[in-house]
Amino acid sequence: MHTSRTKPPAQGPAADLEHQKAAITSLGHELRALVEATVRTAASPDTLHRVADGVRHLTGQLTGRRRARAEIPEVDDFPAGPRMYSPVTGAGSPLAPPMHITLAPDGLIGRCVLGIAHEGPPGYGHGGMSAMLLDEIMGRACVTAGMPGLTVSLQMRYHRPVPLETPLNILGRVTGTDGRKIFVTGSVTAQEDPATELVTADGVFVTPDLRRTRALFPDL
Repeated sequence: MHTSRTKPPAQGPAADLEHQKAAITSLGHELRALVEATVRTAASPDTLHRVADGVRHLTGQLTGRRRARAEIPEVDDFPAGPRMYSPVTGAGSPLAPPMHITLAPDGLIGRCVLGIAHEGPPGYGHGGMSAMLLDEIMGRACVTAGMPGLTVSLQMRYHRPVPLETPLNILGRVTGTDGRKIFVTGSVTAQEDPATELVTADGVFVTPDLRRTRALFPDL
């Protein structure tokens, strides 16, 4: 008689890494919810002091070795893959929207929703957030084109305010090269109205030479 067997769960370093990523993602999600609740609350001072004590206690539980300033986390795939603590795309970051990036017909598209924690003018995103989103997608476009580069210049044009709590598209594409220079364009639009550009950018990125790369990223 044939009996089916349940496939045993994966084990080993790869499984441990995925388990770590899942835990980081879960904590990041809850931290983003905490940040959003913090900037929206009208709780009393007593409540805020009590919550602050609780958060201080939680922070004390994050024990163990802390990574150094330039150390690349083992859960990251740098420079081409996901970075768990990126302030733009990181699932583990309390600061990130986070933006999810996929291939577009002529570049990359990022999708995210800015919350109240990202507010500049009331009801709209801070202009610096638009710059950060575009810098990320345009830099990733360079990597996808096989030319990883560092930002040299980013010229921003703010056409309309970027609404909060609204699904956004962030586009980036490489338009040309000149030696180690890479020319990239980007835009931010609302998903419900992709034809109307809210913010656009032109950027210049430069692929560092091997000596400079080693100096900047000694842990690679």
